[in-house]
Amino acid sequence: MALRRRTSRESEDISWPGFVDALSTLLLVLVFLLSLFALSQFFLGTVLSGRDEALAKLRSQLAEMAEMLNLERQTNASLKANIARLTATLDKVSGERDRLKGELARTRAAYEAEQGRLAELERRHREAQAKLQELQGRFAESQAALEAERKASAAAHGRIVELQSALAALREQLARLEAALEASEKRDKEQQAVIADLGKRLNVALAQKVEELAGYRSEFFGRLRRILGNRPDIRIVGDRFVFQSELLFATASADLGPEGRAELRKVAAAIREIAGRIPPDIDWMIRVDGHTDKRPISTPRFRDNWELSAARAIAVVRFLISEGVPPYRLAAAAFGEYQPVALGDDPASLRRNRRIELRLTQR
Repeated sequence: MALRRRTSRESEDISWPGFVDALSTLLLVLVFLLSLFALSQFFLGTVLSGRDEALAKLRSQLAEMAEMLNLERQTNASLKANIARLTATLDKVSGERDRLKGELARTRAAYEAEQGRLAELERRHREAQAKLQELQGRFAESQAALEAERKASAAAHGRIVELQSALAALREQLARLEAALEASEKRDKEQQAVIADLGKRLNVALAQKVEELAGYRSEFFGRLRRILGNRPDIRIVGDRFVFQSELLFATASADLGPEGRAELRKVAAAIREIAGRIPPDIDWMIRVDGHTDKRPISTPRFRDNWELSAARAIAVVRFLISEGVPPYRLAAAAFGEYQPVALGDDPASLRRNRRIELRLTQR
């Protein structure tokens, strides 16, 4: 009995450490698996965070590309409008050119007809000369026969008289043909002069309109300079009359201020005065161009510089219309920041690029 109890106690003492070892091993495995799970969650979170950042960058790039596409479309629309105006001008000039070409073709046709008549006259002249030579030969034969048979027949004498009359008539006809030939040559020279004159008139007609408009442009700008005075914020650059935007508008605004209205009222008076002196056959117009600097803008009213420059040009056009300038003589154009006159980033360069330009031009 005592032996059995001692054996049972020894068995219990041996199994308990093994159970503890197994439990420790299992616990270590569980800790290892939990560590692997935590580590995998960390790496998975890092990968997902990188993907979200990449998606955000792609969305930003897509928005920038959409904005660039919108700007390109607006530029294409402006270019198409300019092309339409240039096409209309070209069609008008082409019509004048076609009309002058028609006159030139008719003149050439008349010249060719006169050339045909001249050729016919020359052919008749050659025939008359051949006949004259033939008659002269016959006259010589008759003279010889007359000398041989002078006493034989009085009829031969009459024949000689007849031949002499025919010869005189032929000589008279030859003189008329020569006069006609000279007249034809004179008309030919006159037709050549007419053709040359038509060419000169065509060139003059094409250049005259441009020269006339240039003269009125100089007069118009000179008139504006006298009216507005020598102000640093108003200047003439080539064929443009330039207003600095600060003279007309407040910052980021398209509403004309009191000083800008006063200056534009003087401009409208000058336009009305010069319009009365420009001939009606010159199809002129005043183009108002809006320009901004390159600093970006985004307000509830204007999304970018395109809209700001367009709104300012339209505001000037509407004010000129309200002052009596005919609407069909005005046009508004927007260029945003894409046609600077100064390339620097300093305040003076940016100020020069913020401007409204007036151009007197043809349609």
